[in-house]
Amino acid sequence: MSMNATTLARATVRELLELGICDFIISPGSRNAPLTIAVYEAAQAGLADLHTRLDERGAAFYALGVAKASGQYAVVICTSGTAVANYHPAALEAFHSDINVLFLTADRPARLRNTGANQTTLQDGILAPIETFDSAAPLELSEILTGGPAHINLQFDEPLLSNDESNWLDGFALRDQEREEESRTNIDLAPAGVLVVGHDRAGLSVEAIEEFADILDWPVIAEDPLSFPSSLAHASLFLADEVIRGALQTKEVIIIGRTTLSRSINSFISEADRIIVVDPRTEYVDIDRSADLVLTHLPHITKHSTPIEWSTLWEKAALSAHAILPKNAPWSEQSALRKITADILDESALFIGSSRPIRDIEGFATPRSGLSVFANRGLAGIDGNIATAFGIASRFERTYAIVGDLTFLHDISALVNPVTDNLTIFVVDNNGGGIFSTLPQAGVKGFDEIFGTPHDHDLAKIISGFGVPVVRVKSESDLGHIIASQEDGLHCVVVEVPSRGENAAELKKLYQSVASAVRIGINLA
Repeated sequence: MSMNATTLARATVRELLELGICDFIISPGSRNAPLTIAVYEAAQAGLADLHTRLDERGAAFYALGVAKASGQYAVVICTSGTAVANYHPAALEAFHSDINVLFLTADRPARLRNTGANQTTLQDGILAPIETFDSAAPLELSEILTGGPAHINLQFDEPLLSNDESNWLDGFALRDQEREEESRTNIDLAPAGVLVVGHDRAGLSVEAIEEFADILDWPVIAEDPLSFPSSLAHASLFLADEVIRGALQTKEVIIIGRTTLSRSINSFISEADRIIVVDPRTEYVDIDRSADLVLTHLPHITKHSTPIEWSTLWEKAALSAHAILPKNAPWSEQSALRKITADILDESALFIGSSRPIRDIEGFATPRSGLSVFANRGLAGIDGNIATAFGIASRFERTYAIVGDLTFLHDISALVNPVTDNLTIFVVDNNGGGIFSTLPQAGVKGFDEIFGTPHDHDLAKIISGFGVPVVRVKSESDLGHIIASQEDGLHCVVVEVPSRGENAAELKKLYQSVASAVRIGINLA
């Protein structure tokens, strides 16, 4: 006989609370009622933070944002049937990013599966490759929630509600949790090499990487220059030039995480004699990843002093690129993102959307500190980006997001359930999929219909239709004024930039200008 639904839900929620988990994201439903009622009661007792999101797909991405921002588990709860399937995009992102999200799904009893019962499907394994723990009884959650995403599918039998009004939270206390000591490998390195930090940092903290980089004392290339002020500006731009890349080639490269943004960086890495990867996820994600050495923790290193001329060569390349860009950058997507990333306030969070914005920031932004930077780089999809930013905003006093127009429209339903947190969303509007204009398929027959996909919508009118404050900007000065105004609450800024074709042509000119300046700067001309 299955356990009483209320008892099972309360036991599960209480154990999650005892493990120190406090963020619960729920979507309305019937089969998950025992869980949502238990979470509500815990929230009323001051033990849980309850977030209600109407749409399960958006709820899962919201949970992803909360987990990214907090570093702790966020629990997202839904009813049975298609509701669970809507979790899959966020589940895949969580899996490949190794983010602590618990997908807690309600189900009918196992005896009703394959019988034609309403809202009943095979939920065990539905979020693969995340393993499902399918049960009609309480589970030992401390053995399941050991890091990374998890899926618990609880079978609730009728009756779903109970008259039991006992105080099931009496005697609540947090559990002591043991932490494992990390083991570190000792490695010998050449005097001159390059450290490359992927945008996701392999889940490692900025502080840990900066400490490692200081000891290493090699030039640093960061896909996220907004977290590493000592990184080299614009490396993805000047390394696109084959001659410059050859002059800067090194025997050893250490990569932290994955490099997913620039062909130029990956070409530079591939030409090194020895490639060392540091990524804890290689134990269970991307386990076939190849390199000369793959480590799951930052190593202890033994090395010779870095030659001054090696560091100086890279610094000259970066400074030469940095000096030429303002002289050759009219109003564009790139100049807009340079302005936003330079001017937003310290101690803020920034979420960067996939596709073109994250690449432009890698290439054109000036390295700085003071920001907590996030992006969905597990699978780099454009889905759920607004909802993810909403979740991140719940953890910060002020948050910004930068997304492209198609990314924004893809998740426009998130605005049905807006947040009250201080979040400014900059929507770069070039009327379509701008990144495709910079890829090999640019100019193929039928390009606009199958790649460019112009939306031809007035985004400001659409946004205002949701009751969200919105302004348009068409110049760098207007953009600076909006950033300085620091309005509270949720609002959007539509950044209207030249067409996708114009931008692609301008990008080619910028790359050529940077290459010429850097060749002169490091005496290759």
